[in-house]
Amino acid sequence: MAARKIAADTPELRAQWGGWTFTDENREKADWHIKKYPEGRQKSAVMPLLDLAQRQVGAETQTQGWLPLPVIEYVADYLDMPIIRVLEVATFYTMYNLEPVGKFHVQVCGTTPCMLRGSDDLITACKKRGMKAGHVSDDGLWSFTEVECMGNCATAPMVQINDDNYEDLTAERLDAVLDALAEGKTPKTGTQEPGRHTSEPAGGPTSLKEMVEANHDYRGEW
Repeated sequence: MAARKIAADTPELRAQWGGWTFTDENREKADWHIKKYPEGRQKSAVMPLLDLAQRQVGAETQTQGWLPLPVIEYVADYLDMPIIRVLEVATFYTMYNLEPVGKFHVQVCGTTPCMLRGSDDLITACKKRGMKAGHVSDDGLWSFTEVECMGNCATAPMVQINDDNYEDLTAERLDAVLDALAEGKTPKTGTQEPGRHTSEPAGGPTSLKEMVEANHDYRGEW
């Protein structure tokens, strides 16, 4: 699992992030999220605001984004919440990065279905590129985390890289995805199995075949 410890609160960290605030655009988005909830319930917006903050930090650092402690404190102040309550959320959910990450955060699922389908080979492919847990690669491109199930068992093994999933992977297919990202390209997301569209059986559907090309109404046949 991803480490849930926060980056050390150092004078250098304070110097870099102590005056951090939302951009005008993100402040407008934050207020929009808050308005979804009844008066006095603004704390309910803590998760989307942390996500906004992480994405803004990512844009500012050209990485996938993370949450320095002063940024977490800013969100707490924005929502009039005790800092510890915001920390509890940030440290619980692995969608929030608590230490610096690379431009691409490669999260490899190592749970049983993915492991049985070859996730160990994917981890080896990542390590060959210098990726290791808790570190950013020397070129600043990669961070690596082995995670638990991300819900793509039918198309295992899979990885999540930033906001995108890549499924039906082999070491060679993962290398092709990573090469494309490193070159500034946008590789195909989802399944990497030729001829497969989503999570239908390999070789095509075996039932409800009329649904492949159109929204076929079966009700008269049942």
